[in-house]
Amino acid sequence: MNSAKNKQCGASLVGMLIAGGMLLFLGTVGAQLVPTYSEFQLIGKTVDKINSASSAPEARSNFDKSAQIDGIKSITGKDLVFTQEGSKSVISYAYTQEIHLAGPAYLLMKYAGRSN
Repeated sequence: MNSAKNKQCGASLVGMLIAGGMLLFLGTVGAQLVPTYSEFQLIGKTVDKINSASSAPEARSNFDKSAQIDGIKSITGKDLVFTQEGSKSVISYAYTQEIHLAGPAYLLMKYAGRSN
């Protein structure tokens, strides 16, 4: 009976330090990921908004104006690809973002999208 009372439960100091380090690392990476994803969402909304333009040069110009106002720095109007699918015009885009982790290690995020 005495041995059951002396048995300890819970996390050790080393376990707590490892868990804290992992949470710190994930929080740091997450804090760097959130702005890139929100910019991706903003690019998608902007592309959907300019899709009604009558020509590709006009749409590129409209995108550049909106990007300057909204602070989009990842792509420009030159990076947009215009295609026709039947009678519907489609604008697509793709770009990458690098997030520095530690030393020579980077996390590469590949974003791609198209207008609705």
